[in-house]
Amino acid sequence: MITIKTNQICSLHKVVAPTDLHNLKPNMPSFFFNPIPFHALILLLILNLSCLFSNIAAKHGSSDHHRHHSPHSRHSSASNPRLQRAYIALRAWKRVIYSDPTNFTSNWVGSEVCNYRGVYCAQALDDPKIKVVAGIDLNHLDIAGFLPDEIGLLTDVSLIHLNSNRFCGIIPQTIANLTHLYELDLSNNRFVGGFPSPVLSLPMLGYLDLRYNEFEGTLPPELFQKKLDAIFVNNNRFTNVIPSFVTGSTASVLVIANNNFSGPLPPSIANFAETLEELLLANSSLTGCLPPEVGYLYKLRLLDVSHNKLVGPIPYSLAGLAHLESLNLAHNMMSGIVSEGVCVLPSLSNFTFSDNFFCEEQGVCMNLTSKGVAFDDRQNCLPEKLFQRTKKECNSVLEHPVDCFEEHYVGEGMSGGVFGSSAPFSQPVAPSAAPLMPPSIAPSST
Repeated sequence: MITIKTNQICSLHKVVAPTDLHNLKPNMPSFFFNPIPFHALILLLILNLSCLFSNIAAKHGSSDHHRHHSPHSRHSSASNPRLQRAYIALRAWKRVIYSDPTNFTSNWVGSEVCNYRGVYCAQALDDPKIKVVAGIDLNHLDIAGFLPDEIGLLTDVSLIHLNSNRFCGIIPQTIANLTHLYELDLSNNRFVGGFPSPVLSLPMLGYLDLRYNEFEGTLPPELFQKKLDAIFVNNNRFTNVIPSFVTGSTASVLVIANNNFSGPLPPSIANFAETLEELLLANSSLTGCLPPEVGYLYKLRLLDVSHNKLVGPIPYSLAGLAHLESLNLAHNMMSGIVSEGVCVLPSLSNFTFSDNFFCEEQGVCMNLTSKGVAFDDRQNCLPEKLFQRTKKECNSVLEHPVDCFEEHYVGEGMSGGVFGSSAPFSQPVAPSAAPLMPPSIAPSST
């Protein structure tokens, strides 16, 4: 995954910081070196005094007395239309920030926006002589407010990081104007409304993080067609079925856990085969069988479908996931045999399949400790294993096996209830192990 960390942004800022004017040699007037008539000296003195008083008047009221910008400099916001537009945008944004506990934006005053904390300037991509606002980093500041329409004036910005604040409201449509935006991190805020569709039109977007907000409604299929390296939409209020994964998907990380979907995982997940390494679907109200196409994701290292309503057996195709390190099937209604093909995966280090209805473990699956694999097989129907379900619970499900190949189980995008009858989950005899929270699903800290 290609991301630009905050320390990298700071390094970038140091590289493109304004030149230290004290290190430059001044352009001395010629009369310091060549004698000129006395009356000419008087005239030059008058002109210089006039310029001096004009400059003092122009700078009156400025909050920055340590940096000096020529009125003709293309880096000055007064003569740089792009910095002027950025000034308008940031001034509007400052007006709708109603809580800033650390006073981080207290120096967002005056037109020299490149001096604002959290605002990073760089050379324009189309003209290295022009300085523009290239990034905004307000991570972990607990700022409350919302995004104004004027944010669309920041047309040169490449990254916006707003993680862990209290920004709220809807994402303005004008964000579609940010045609250079590559990273957008809005995670851990209080944004609402439907999926922010304007981001789908951003041509350069490569990293999208919307997790831990209050977005709702359906996910657009177009999201999975963008050339994104990482997609985080977990811990929102998205509903309906998971849309088909159209051809063109490039993400290495896909996290859509902790939402309110229904229906099965679409078999078109196989369209991620060339890139996907982490797939997290926990607690998303998925039903039906786990499609065998998951086994086509040959680069997969982490698969978490726990806390859903999945039924049927473990697809044998998972035995081909040679890079799989962590597999979590816990808290579903799956049944059948735990296949040795999965248990002997060469990279497997964590296998959790507790709270299901599996009735048999093949070969080394009966003793994964000997293979160095951390596992949890409690609350199943495994004979001679501790902390299993009662015979009554097991019979109520095992007497009605699920056929995942029947047509109504594998329809793309179908919604529906849990297939087959089952008894309610019982309380575990022993305390359940604390669920693992993979890094991809935890609140962002970058």
